[in-house]
Amino acid sequence: ILVDGEFVSDDIQPGLLGEGQPGSETLAAMIRKEGGKEDVAAILLDINSPGGGSAATHDIYYALKNVTKPKVAYIKEVGASGGYYSAVATDYILSDPDALVGSIGARMEVEDYTGLMGKVGVNITEIKSGNHKDIGSPFKQMDPEEQQILQSIVDDSFQEFRDVVMAERGDRLNRQMLGQIFDARIMNGRQGLKAGLIDGLGTKQDAIDMAGKLAGLEPDEYEVCDVDESGSASFLNLKGIASLGPAVAAATRSSTTGVYFK
Repeated sequence: ILVDGEFVSDDIQPGLLGEGQPGSETLAAMIRKEGGKEDVAAILLDINSPGGGSAATHDIYYALKNVTKPKVAYIKEVGASGGYYSAVATDYILSDPDALVGSIGARMEVEDYTGLMGKVGVNITEIKSGNHKDIGSPFKQMDPEEQQILQSIVDDSFQEFRDVVMAERGDRLNRQMLGQIFDARIMNGRQGLKAGLIDGLGTKQDAIDMAGKLAGLEPDEYEVCDVDESGSASFLNLKGIASLGPAVAAATRSSTTGVYFK
């Protein structure tokens, strides 16, 4: 099952800027469906993602957790933040030596247009029921108390991410590198292997072989099938859209402030 591009909850439909992308709910449904088939021996998650929204990340992670068959994650280029979060739900993580992994952390973006508004002579008056009803509004400067409120949300989300990694990777983590593992840095595959974030280095074929091995099958006893739900073959990852510029890529996301594992 290919997990490619930024994690978003809803499907991005084909349009002028690209061919679209399956959302996390579609991917989770694919995982559950294949995991429930009697003739499926194991699932290989082919990940190329920097992560995305925390809710979208949870969709994929919990769908994988509920599959009882052997699961392997393969990271060829990027399996960072939410992309890595989803990988830890599998039994074995294998990556290319130069793939990017890790980036265990959470963040929130809040825009501030007050400087621009002052230059063009725009003033906005908020009528609100409580002091923090307009928290995160781009039309006002954030005060220290509001920043602390949002920081507490990000910290809580990070702690949840950290707890999941600690629980899933367990003794495989290099305890002497925990400070580096959880400071949100990215690592390449070789560094990730040393840190215990992944279990091995290799190619996609190596990941396929491992999935077959975990399923207790010899190579001549199974075939590999790429999963395509109806219409999903037309989906294209967000990299093509993002290359057109940050403003275009941002337009594909919700304007509401949220927590990102990205």
